[in-house]
Amino acid sequence: MFTLNRFQSEIALFMAVSITVGTVAPLMTVAPSFAQTSFSDVSSNYWASEFIQQLSQRGIIAGFPDRTFCPEQPVTRAQFAAMINKAFSKYAQRQPIDFNDVPSNYWAYSAIRQAYTIGFLSGYPGNTFKPNQAIPREQILVSLANGLGYVPTSSVESTLEYYKDSASISGYARSPIAAASDRKIVVNYPNVKFLNPGMTATRAQVAALIYQALVSSNQASAINSPYIVSIVTPPPPPISVTIPQGTIIPVKYEKARKILVTKDETAPLTLTTSQNVITQDGTVVIPSGSEVIGELRPGQGGSQFIAQRLILTTGKEYNLVASSDVITKTETVKKGISTSSIIKNTVLGAGAAAAVSAVTGDRAIATEEVLGGAGIGALIGIFFGRNSVDLIAIEPNTDLEMTINQNLVVSLK
Repeated sequence: MFTLNRFQSEIALFMAVSITVGTVAPLMTVAPSFAQTSFSDVSSNYWASEFIQQLSQRGIIAGFPDRTFCPEQPVTRAQFAAMINKAFSKYAQRQPIDFNDVPSNYWAYSAIRQAYTIGFLSGYPGNTFKPNQAIPREQILVSLANGLGYVPTSSVESTLEYYKDSASISGYARSPIAAASDRKIVVNYPNVKFLNPGMTATRAQVAALIYQALVSSNQASAINSPYIVSIVTPPPPPISVTIPQGTIIPVKYEKARKILVTKDETAPLTLTTSQNVITQDGTVVIPSGSEVIGELRPGQGGSQFIAQRLILTTGKEYNLVASSDVITKTETVKKGISTSSIIKNTVLGAGAAAAVSAVTGDRAIATEEVLGGAGIGALIGIFFGRNSVDLIAIEPNTDLEMTINQNLVVSLK
């Protein structure tokens, strides 16, 4: 059995005059008229000195007559119940009960009943409380999280992965400790990554944890300490992303190195993205190899690619408002020139194919060399009798880089 110590005796007297009842406003702290705030065994550079000082000023914890605090002394469940009642006042959450091992004349009888009533502490099977049992750290955190009504704000197991000894956390304590971690109640000394859930809580540790609970419920100002656990939960992955207007999409055309069209014709064309389009955090939103379907159209004395649809490599399809610059470079086809030299590694719009046939006299241009496989017979008459014709010459891998002209929302699912 844990032996009662001088702290227990002193706090019994202190509690006799300062235990609060459950009929006051919720979560209001008790302000003492006088409190000792400096202790001979708590130096200014002690890791928990500021937590201890702040709670001492509030009268939630107290030192001993010899002006010591005994920060490394263990805390019992009864002592913790007394501290809870001095730190937090709430309306009753449940009816009080009498524990078999807490007689009515026990020094912390009222404190234990009150801590139970307001939801901070519970008993053990057999209607026992075990008031003199040293309380482990995980029980402290469970008590604070449950008493303040906190629940985890993210995945319990993901949160607890922060602690290198998370496997040691008891099953009943995992969710409340995750909730306490989310609220920055947890203070781990000397290594913030180790919770030490089963370790007996010391007076210094309890002071730090209670103070952080007060901070979490907006009853105290935050203290800057490297031992406060601050888990930054990454935001959930976005389900979509907006590719802003002005984004460049690099493209290529794998069927030919050059495209020839007349300045007045419209020709269907499908391009392929040549690089991944990514966000600032590296998320690929348009994979390399996606198809851009559109057409070459006349524009400002030249030809311009106008995109209409985007088909990702995943098969998802989007309407796309994008265009290339206007290409005005020309290539002159003259009578007598060899058709094979013109069409080598080249595809032609139907109008350009008709012009080449009319000027060179070669009617043997294959449909696979014409964009969209269009027939050209009906167009030849337009160019009949000419000795030369100027065609727009496009190098698709460099000339047709596109700019998005309207924000594009792409799903990431």
